[in-house]
Amino acid sequence: MNIREKIAKRVFDSELDFQASRSSGPGGQNVNKVNSKITLRFSVSNSQFLSIEEKEIIGEKLSNKITNEGDIVIQVEEKRSQHQNKEIALQKFYDLIKKAFKQKKTRKATRPGKAAIEKRLKSKKIHAEKKKNRNVDW
Repeated sequence: MNIREKIAKRVFDSELDFQASRSSGPGGQNVNKVNSKITLRFSVSNSQFLSIEEKEIIGEKLSNKITNEGDIVIQVEEKRSQHQNKEIALQKFYDLIKKAFKQKKTRKATRPGKAAIEKRLKSKKIHAEKKKNRNVDW
């Protein structure tokens, strides 16, 4: 099973750890009583669904998102509802995994057009003429 199939079947859901806590910022009476902030943790190194090669790719591509313990941590406190924040966190996690395995397009080498070359040469000539005229005695 390749990584796209794993993402489509959401096989990682059993390995995800969710933690709810109080959200920061303004919110009136609601924010002080309700645990609406969601913290999603996924241990890349301990995952049973990822092969060694896939773990290495995630380690390279998402190195700035992985903690020292080898966990991907995503925090969401956008909505007032814990359930909505959990859905957003899941979506962000799967988008992050998809992004890590997306193949980068190779760049095709192109040459500058004829008009661009002529424009560059014309501006060079004007610049050289300007410099040359500064040296003229009055």
